Amino acid sequence: TACIEKRGRLGGTCLNVGCIPSKSLLNNSHLYHQILHDTKKRGIEVGDVKLNLEQMMKAKDTSVDGLTKGIEFLFKKNGVDYVKGTGALVDPNTVKVNLLEGGEQTLRAKNIIIATGSEATPFPGLNIDEKRIITSTGALALKEVPKKMVVIGGGIIGLEMASVWSRLGAEVTVVEFLNQIGGPGMDAEIAKQAQKILSKQGIKFKTGTKVTKGDDSGATIAVNIESAKGGKEEILDADVVLVAIGRRPFTEGLGLDNVGIEKDERGRLVIDQEYRTKVPHIRVIGDCTFGPMLAHKAEEEAVAAVEYITKGYGHVNYGVIPSVMYTHPEVAWVGQTEAEVKAAGIKYRVGTFPFSANSRAKTNLDTEGQVKFIADAETDRVLGVHIIGPNAGEMVAEATLAVEYGASCEDIARTCHAHPTLSEAFKEAAMATYSKAIHF
Repeated sequence: TACIEKRGRLGGTCLNVGCIPSKSLLNNSHLYHQILHDTKKRGIEVGDVKLNLEQMMKAKDTSVDGLTKGIEFLFKKNGVDYVKGTGALVDPNTVKVNLLEGGEQTLRAKNIIIATGSEATPFPGLNIDEKRIITSTGALALKEVPKKMVVIGGGIIGLEMASVWSRLGAEVTVVEFLNQIGGPGMDAEIAKQAQKILSKQGIKFKTGTKVTKGDDSGATIAVNIESAKGGKEEILDADVVLVAIGRRPFTEGLGLDNVGIEKDERGRLVIDQEYRTKVPHIRVIGDCTFGPMLAHKAEEEAVAAVEYITKGYGHVNYGVIPSVMYTHPEVAWVGQTEAEVKAAGIKYRVGTFPFSANSRAKTNLDTEGQVKFIADAETDRVLGVHIIGPNAGEMVAEATLAVEYGASCEDIARTCHAHPTLSEAFKEAAMATYSKAIHF
């Protein structure tokens, strides 16, 4: 087994310029913001608080380096050859690699898996230099805190980066074309609550708004915006513009034409239910094919694809892929939104429980948010769970297990949860859906 990687560092987008470094900055910027604004009421008085951005970036890099080296160790432990370079298909069984250190290497294989991931979608008319006009990659490596930042796109990536730089002192404005933030998977009620909370934290929002053009010829960048429906134009001024309008499959230079592998209209590699392309022993997983662009979804697909190769069967339940937005409070969900259930014509019940009525949240002085259940009205089966609140990203694991195994709200309501814990809000929301909550 061999793995070809063009970066010279293992871990792909997630580990190098995505989930992992962003979580480091989100965590440490939150600590900084807490010390400035939140610890005094807790009886902790800290004087002369200073931001050392260089050290914060070093802490991020240390985390990333440790994890990339961990993968290299796992490769050695499991006998995987690590080939540093860019690979391209020559024929159905041959891959030619342009090595990073120069020269070429040719590999022949019985089975090939393409997992080349995705790249940030550029915005027409804005030249990305990763210094002033940046993608998420540049947002993870700024040398100083900008005075003003405009974020184009109010999805998860945009909102996480907006949170980081707002906490560190930037004046941040998020421009989102849709009427709600969070992207298409976030439940509308939860998205509305998230926007309200993030607005209180100082982030400005322009929803239902489109960017018409940008001009980076001056000392600052001028961003022209207007209502998505058309109307009066407004100009936003920024030192840094973050383009976060989504990602697109990265499939350039792979030699796909040499073997007849097809793309769809969005550039995704076309596969069947067993991840096979038109060439049956060449499979595709992750961001460069269908489904949500999430590292954990790609990991599930990788396991399933290898199982198909070695055992003849594999499975990923695409209806039960959790999503998390690591702002504060966190937002997490799994299963269907209320709008999706309604559109499908399913009779349903909704139950909610606020963290303001949860004892652990109260002791932590961190009570914003709620847990929301959506269940089939006839069978009580859990169809979707949407959480906004402290540790939502951890709590959604219980929700994912419930939806995966077809649990009812009564099943969860009758399961003992430790007291005092945030997870009791999960149980109470299930109780509220099945019958009624006790503590609200």
